[in-house]
Amino acid sequence: MTYILNIETSTKNCSVTIAKNGVTVICNEIAEEGYSHAERLHVFIEAILKEAGIAYKDLSAIAVSQGPGSYTGLRIGVSAAKGLCYALGIPLIAVDTLQILAAQASVFDGLIIPMIDARRMEVYSAIFTPELKNKRETRAEIITENSFEELEGAVYFVGDCAEKGQTVLTKENFTFLEEIKYPSANEMSALSFEKYKKSDTVDVAYFEPFYLKDFMVTTSKKQV
Repeated sequence: MTYILNIETSTKNCSVTIAKNGVTVICNEIAEEGYSHAERLHVFIEAILKEAGIAYKDLSAIAVSQGPGSYTGLRIGVSAAKGLCYALGIPLIAVDTLQILAAQASVFDGLIIPMIDARRMEVYSAIFTPELKNKRETRAEIITENSFEELEGAVYFVGDCAEKGQTVLTKENFTFLEEIKYPSANEMSALSFEKYKKSDTVDVAYFEPFYLKDFMVTTSKKQV
């Protein structure tokens, strides 16, 4: 029996799950305008362990959302995960935050573009297939009317960028799934279990969150 504790703190959403063999057993989460991860995270962990009826010693691994995202949020999640792995002597699994976000989109065709808001028109983004295969690496970029214009077929955007994204991303094949705003530990369960089965883990001592700070400036093709 494999129990994995999944921790997701990369955005305003703070969530944790206990997953048994890749299936979520318990999920606790909260999304707030003000970050409260430091106060909530360990309370959540204690609560779901109790509700699941297991102890820390029963955990097989800890999985953490690796970023990109909020600097502070990522530090809190990774620090908690590393501390538990050290104390329990179990492996640490790092899961791509944008893949976690894309996993919430129940689509069967086209491409999924998860975007995490940075500031102004800046986002962290990647491109995935409906099977969550990566089609383009994670980038920090400024979105314009020309962004993703080369993509044909259905394109689905998820994340907390819908409001500003819809002002420039207006192609007919673009769809914003506005109900999907934040990554959640609930979608980490299957992803972290697959990594666990492959022994795809990271070094607890040296692992750092994936901070992505540089933005690419794209020149508009519109004539002034």
